[in-house]
This record gives sequence, C-alpha cells and structure tokens, in this order.
Amino acid sequence: MAIKLLIADDHTLFRKGLIGLLETREDLVQVVGEAATGREAIQLTEQLRPDIVLLDIYMPEGNGLEALQALKARSPKTQVVMLTSSESDVHLYQAVQLGASGYLLKNLDTSRLFEFLGGVMRGEAAMTPEMASRLLKGIAKRSSDPDKGEEALTERELIVLRLVAVGTSNSEIAEKLCISVHTVKTHIRNILDKLQLENRTQAANYAMDRGLLAPRA
Repeated sequence: MAIKLLIADDHTLFRKGLIGLLETREDLVQVVGEAATGREAIQLTEQLRPDIVLLDIYMPEGNGLEALQALKARSPKTQVVMLTSSESDVHLYQAVQLGASGYLLKNLDTSRLFEFLGGVMRGEAAMTPEMASRLLKGIAKRSSDPDKGEEALTERELIVLRLVAVGTSNSEIAEKLCISVHTVKTHIRNILDKLQLENRTQAANYAMDRGLLAPRA
C-alpha cells in the first residue's frame, strides 16, 4: 500500500518540485495534500490523516515546531519528518524531543528519497549520521549535567522560555500570553541573566538539554 504523504512548506517551487518527483512512483507514495503554513498543515493533517507529514521548520502562521506539537497531539499515529536546509539546524534537539521521526535535508539525493520515507514507516531513525551524532551528544550533555538553574525562573519565565525554545517570536509570545512585547523582552532578559546565557539560541538549547519543553506536572 502506498504511503500517504502531506507536504508542508511555504516555498511553492520546492513543494511542487517534490510533488512532481514523488508522482513518478505513485505505487510507493501518494501525496494526499500540501500546505503552505503551519496552520494549514495542522488542519489538513486532521482532515486527511496522512501516514507521514514532511514539515518545514520555518513557516508562517505557526512555525514548524509549534505545528509539530499540535500534530503529535491531534494525530499521534502520523509520523512527522522535519524539512531543513542544514544539518546544523539549531532546532534539531527540540524537534526530536517533541516527537519528530527525523530530519529530511532539502538537498537529499532524490534516489534515496523513497528509501528514506520507507524507513520512516518501518520506525527507523530518519536522519543523517551527522545529525544523529549531534543528537547523541546533546543527550549525553543533558544526562551528565545536573545543573538546575531553571529553578531560579518564575512560572511565567518558564512559559516564555518554552515558547522561545520552539521558535515563537516576541510578538507571538505577547499575543499568546496577553502581555506587551516590552514585557516579553523583559522576561527574556531576566531568563538570560538568571541562566547566564547570551542569546535566544542558547536559551532554546538550554530548554531542550534539560527537558523543559513539556510543562511541569
């Protein structure tokens, strides 16, 4: 039976080119839908229940990590593979912890694409050796580092940190929490000061390394 696939990427040329390639082997893969935003990806996944969603990390109306969280909650049997242009993408750890089945490089050799998708359906890790190595190093660091600097954060700061970790912009955080952008910036400055970090990327990696993406029970 052909794999039912949904492609979510805001670059029309890439999306259409990929669809054209996949249509050459409809006996293996059937493209059941395409989305250009995170919101569309969530809606179509609920409607179509594809086997796999190829989900771009950087999209409008809900970035890939936010969409990933929603997809895994609403359609847990659907496998989600993140689309990225770089093996060094800073969101690798976050995506895997949030339930992604792997990463697909946009420049992947097309001769391996069908093999890649088949592996996902068999439950295999879908990422390059370099990505796997980076992920293992991150896990090892988290296991060996007992630091609990996040205990210094307030509950609101923890919420902001989680939102930063999944790529939410300041204006989006302000809208979600019903606060001003200035207040968001103050929270982020306090988070960086308390955790002795320099920027948002370090804050995102910190949250992932310590398993802070899921709210405390």
